[in-house]
Amino acid sequence: MNFNRRQVLWAGGAMSAAALLASCSGDGSDSSSGPAADGDAKPMRGGTLRIGALGRAGAVTRDPHGTQSNESDYLVLALVYDTLTVPGAKPNTVPRLAASWEHSEDLKTWKFKIAKGAAFHDGSPVTADDVVWSLRRLRNTPSGAARLPGIKAEGITAEGADTVVLVSDYANAELPLLTRLTTFVLKKDTADDALEKAPGTGPFKLDWYRGGNARLVRNDKWYGGTVNLDAIEVTMFETPQAMANALLAGQIDVASNVGAVAARTAETRKDIQVLRRPNDMAMPIIMRTAAGSPFADVRVREALRLVVDRGAMVKQVLSGYGTVANDIMGTGDPNLATEIPQRKRDLEKAEKLLAEAGFDLSRTYDLVTTEDIAGLAESATLFANQAREAGIKINVVKQESGAFWDKTWKAGDFYTTYWGTNDSVVFFASKTMVGEAGQNEAGWADADFDAAYRKVIGTADEAQRAAALKELQKIEFDRSGYLLWGMADGIDLAVAKVKNLPRLAGYGRVQLENVWLG
Repeated sequence: MNFNRRQVLWAGGAMSAAALLASCSGDGSDSSSGPAADGDAKPMRGGTLRIGALGRAGAVTRDPHGTQSNESDYLVLALVYDTLTVPGAKPNTVPRLAASWEHSEDLKTWKFKIAKGAAFHDGSPVTADDVVWSLRRLRNTPSGAARLPGIKAEGITAEGADTVVLVSDYANAELPLLTRLTTFVLKKDTADDALEKAPGTGPFKLDWYRGGNARLVRNDKWYGGTVNLDAIEVTMFETPQAMANALLAGQIDVASNVGAVAARTAETRKDIQVLRRPNDMAMPIIMRTAAGSPFADVRVREALRLVVDRGAMVKQVLSGYGTVANDIMGTGDPNLATEIPQRKRDLEKAEKLLAEAGFDLSRTYDLVTTEDIAGLAESATLFANQAREAGIKINVVKQESGAFWDKTWKAGDFYTTYWGTNDSVVFFASKTMVGEAGQNEAGWADADFDAAYRKVIGTADEAQRAAALKELQKIEFDRSGYLLWGMADGIDLAVAKVKNLPRLAGYGRVQLENVWLG
């Protein structure tokens, strides 16, 4: 898989239009990590946080701009290296390595000013040249065009020692949110064979790394504020159950993204915190819309969306740790079109639409899935059972992860996928739905949708922008290749002494600089 799936799972949404289109600056007072409130307790300094994260030994990587298939690797990278911006609560894109930004009148040119005092772990200051080199390196990866859409390498330049200029091919009011994803900054001219020891700028410094496990120590000179923990130890686990067992046995302090099964067990324990993050993960079913697919007819896609029993899916697949969704990606967006009526199960209408479309009910259709995350394969199986009630025969095919991402993702006619960037409708539009999107999972090409998208990102007028966003969502609801039946809560388990864990979904949950131990 070219695009970093785990990174996308953690990357988060968009700013409000008013905040985004202003020249933005901040001092971090609106915490980017969205910490949990722990009363009026004063943070204590010191201690080592032991955290578990999912990963596989065969997929470890150290390249901040490469493909991190392991949550454990991405957690380490996100603590050692800083991105230009990070998720926040209000607004939901806030400064990090970039202290402020401003845009040209045509929304094509954006200038990001580097935070004062920002320095690498070896003490050298971060310069615009370092950021330009890093972003160009990112852009020149195989998936660089998708990571920085509309930005070519030659459109990334320095203006003086502390300002980075990004020039887009088109007006893009959402550009700052894109810099939350993978814009990790390295020192200029860092060699590929030196990445393992390359200094970052983040709140923690790498002490050691061994096969997916790592120890990080506090960066006392971090420009971003006070870090309370002395160290963080990251342990990689191949299954959520193994990670949950380690927490219950006292071997780790936090089990990250551990899933509903472990949460049910832990909720009977008064000594364990269960932290739920709404709108954390989407597990949509993809129906390929391109010509030649059995699902190319919009009536067929509508029928399948009417077949699913969404409440049953949330109850059985997510054990109730989630919410019903309405086939629009980006459910945590404050501008989600909630005025669109909730789509409900209607087998009679579904059967009528299938008949009108001439859908072949004598055929069995393969629905390809993986067991990458808890509940994904189960969702495919339950949906197949529900579709059978409308006469649709579905065979669930469980594919090994590597084969799935190499052969099925973006190419299959009918498959499951998963995303964790769910606080921005526009994020998904840019990444997976406009005709030019690098991760166009359903092969969807809709001129009306593309026009609505360009209007959304290309206007500074808030009212016009809001109207265009509603139009975009209505088109997605009616015609896209997504069947989004529900949203899974993100679930972390933690022992009682862990304080101030992040509350935000997506990338926000790996920002642990404000955590402390009681």
